[in-house]
Amino acid sequence: MRSSPLLPSLPALRAFAAVGRLGSFRRAGEELLITQSAVSHHIRVLETALGLRLFDRHARTISLTPVGERYLDRVSAAFAMIEEATASATAAIGLQRVVVSLLPSFAATWLLPRLAQFRSDHPTIDLVLDPTLRLVDLAGGEADLAIRYGDGSWTGCTAELLMSEQLAPVGSPAFAERAGIADPGDVLGHLWLHTRSNVDWHIWEEAVGIDSRRAQHLALADYNIVLQAAIDGQGIAMGRLRQIASKIESGALVVVSAPVVEYTGIGHWLLLPERRGLSQPAALFAAWLRQEVQKSISD
Repeated sequence: MRSSPLLPSLPALRAFAAVGRLGSFRRAGEELLITQSAVSHHIRVLETALGLRLFDRHARTISLTPVGERYLDRVSAAFAMIEEATASATAAIGLQRVVVSLLPSFAATWLLPRLAQFRSDHPTIDLVLDPTLRLVDLAGGEADLAIRYGDGSWTGCTAELLMSEQLAPVGSPAFAERAGIADPGDVLGHLWLHTRSNVDWHIWEEAVGIDSRRAQHLALADYNIVLQAAIDGQGIAMGRLRQIASKIESGALVVVSAPVVEYTGIGHWLLLPERRGLSQPAALFAAWLRQEVQKSISD
């Protein structure tokens, strides 16, 4: 199929729209689930194709050029039109759309393996998963509901605890055998893998009474990447054992040190719009999600 000589790369346009809206290559990468260098590459490709400079690069910040501002307005409007056309098309065949914003790691490790039954039971619901690290604007309609991990202290929404977590250090079977960890203090001699917040490790180290300042750390953008680094044998991750039960059961990861710490102050939360009710399809999904959580905990 021939492409139009005036139509730029769609991934490059998506990267441009994200950078223009967020004002940051790093934050755009987090939203699009690609690296910052990949975002920069897309922007260079787009600027080269257009023969225009879309951004002014400063020491620590970027800003849109005047032509970049005008281009962003038109590109954003075009994406909005595509979304509207898609919603209209699905509505015309009787589908009811539900947009769920959630962390990529929760989508991959917990939710996706369970979705087949929901789709089978509700064939007229068009379920759209939006995996992102960014907290979306539920009041503004960016999503119908969201699932996030933390302490429930988000503003502008109603937070309902779905599932607290059980925390313990995990690693690959080969790493566990090689490391030979006999007590909690031994984890200080190995690389700690975690997300930027590092909240899980803080909870566990306080519970067992060790000082994380004596350990080496590697902070990664997303918990999926943390888990993959652990599976690859690069170090120890703090396992959210309820979320990653499938990886423990498959043997991809093993608990490398006791104790398992259950902390009710942190977990997986269902975030709902604060000032408007859920549509019937969104309410059905929320009810199904609560049931699946209870089944997973009782199994």
